[in-house]
Amino acid sequence: MSLFGKIFGGKKQDAPASPQDAIQKLRETEEMLQKKQDFLEKKVTDEKANAVRYGTKNKRMALQALNRKRQFEKQLNHIDGVLNTIEFQREALENASTNAEVLNVMGTASKALKSAHNNMDIDQVHDLMEDIAEQQEVANEIAEAISNPVGFHTGVDDDDLMRELEELEQEELDKQLLDANPAPVVLPDAPNISLPTAVAKKPARVAAAADRDLEDLESWANA
Repeated sequence: MSLFGKIFGGKKQDAPASPQDAIQKLRETEEMLQKKQDFLEKKVTDEKANAVRYGTKNKRMALQALNRKRQFEKQLNHIDGVLNTIEFQREALENASTNAEVLNVMGTASKALKSAHNNMDIDQVHDLMEDIAEQQEVANEIAEAISNPVGFHTGVDDDDLMRELEELEQEELDKQLLDANPAPVVLPDAPNISLPTAVAKKPARVAAAADRDLEDLESWANA
């Protein structure tokens, strides 16, 4: 602005729109152009149908329909180019807005981190960590001391304990052998059927003597 304009005042320039406002306007423009695109596509279809319907019967009307169809197609091509440009610009604005928001958040986090570290001293942190480690060692020693009962396992020889254990096991084994009883032998029951009585035979010598005596007696009787 010139010096004259600064003194007497001039037309104030409008403040630039925010990225969000610009993105919203671009989206509204896209929607409007898409609706017009749908309308033109319908008109192209209708004029094509008219040209076919008139055909050679009415060449003038058919040619006019084809001419209108080409005009509508030209408008469609123009809208396609505009939509591509608007879409590219909208995506660029969205990316720029996202990057700006990310940088803003990162800047705020960096400031907060710096503010949190202002009250910290690295030497004090190291000293604190050393104190924590020392106290942890003390706590471990105390826990170990408490877990070992006083008076147990003092002056005990492991070899003596093993010998005593072996003696106890041998005594238990001997006791089991002495208390063990032989398994009873189960005999079958005697049969209930009476057996035939065997005829006793006289000895051969006794039988021969008896026969001679009988012969002598018969000879005396017949004499």
